[in-house]
Amino acid sequence: MTHRNVYMTDELQAIYDQTVEFVTKEVTPKGEQWEEEGKVPREILRQMGDLGMLGLRVPEELGGLGMGPLASATFSEALGASTFAGFEVTVLVHTDMAGPHIVNSGSDEQLERWMPGILSGEVILSIGVSEPDAGSDVAGIRTRAVKDGDGWRINGTKTFITNAVYGDMTIVAAKTDPEDRYGISMFLVPSSTEGFTVAKKLDKHGWRCSDTAELSLVDVWVPDDQLLGTPHRGFYETMKNFQNERMVLVGMGVGAAQVAIDMTNEYTQNRAAFGGHLYDLGAIRQRMAMNQAKVDAVRASMYHAAWLGEQGIDNVKEMSGVKAWGCEVVNQVMYDCLQFHGGMGYMRESAIERMYRDARILPIGGGATEVMLEEVAKRSMAGA
Repeated sequence: MTHRNVYMTDELQAIYDQTVEFVTKEVTPKGEQWEEEGKVPREILRQMGDLGMLGLRVPEELGGLGMGPLASATFSEALGASTFAGFEVTVLVHTDMAGPHIVNSGSDEQLERWMPGILSGEVILSIGVSEPDAGSDVAGIRTRAVKDGDGWRINGTKTFITNAVYGDMTIVAAKTDPEDRYGISMFLVPSSTEGFTVAKKLDKHGWRCSDTAELSLVDVWVPDDQLLGTPHRGFYETMKNFQNERMVLVGMGVGAAQVAIDMTNEYTQNRAAFGGHLYDLGAIRQRMAMNQAKVDAVRASMYHAAWLGEQGIDNVKEMSGVKAWGCEVVNQVMYDCLQFHGGMGYMRESAIERMYRDARILPIGGGATEVMLEEVAKRSMAGA
């Protein structure tokens, strides 16, 4: 189904159409096997690299397309058409959650060394911030890095880290100034680094084809040239990318919710019941119409918040709001779509059963709904 969008340009529409075509052909038919294996094959990521899909936000001088937040919004929504959110987040963690840290903070030497592999899909990234005792509260991390000769020694544990089981490099956040709650630095830690291990591959409710790790860092030593950005400023660098992270999670949710609506409308229009079809029942057709209106509103809000960011306008309030509300909407839509598939919706063989499970993480990951609402509330106070 085509959706009118005031922010869509010919270039963005081409990205959307090409991405939908790619995932429909290359991902949807194969995704069930990936779910069973708990892994997205590296070949598909290299294929995306060959097509330039991994560099939308990378400056042209570094080999990318040099586009802005609207490109990420478009790309994430288009990826959502795959119906396999585990695949989608594998890509988006690389391109829009971890990658921007290197683009924004990398030295010339770091960019020259790592960017070709990042763009080609040879070097898949993960972002290591969350810990057993610190998720949304980034400043509460306990992993420590101390200066050691011409490098740093890192000790700590990270958890819920997407792409870290089979990926090639994790951007690790560690406390480097114990006197300052926000004194955090970011480090480039290749997966082959001594002392850096996958303590456990985590077994998840959804996103089954996305690999998620608990990481152990025991006396991990990295040279100074793997410190990313300014020492002790990593908290602020992380905050800078949070709006983008929130946006692409909403985007993939919107893309998936639209597919769910379309497939449920088709199913109920063909499912014989009560002398007609399910869609003939006002309770169903009107609920699905309301779901479409809600998804259209979330989509519009997301693109508007992305546009604000593209203009250089602070969009924390708008993006936090759409993350909170939009991800709740996506879950409610998935609930209705599974309900209207009846018993078939509860079967593992139906796409909607998987999509319903996959959506549940959206109000948790990238900033829980409650944290997002606090961001909005703080900015809604008198004088704010």
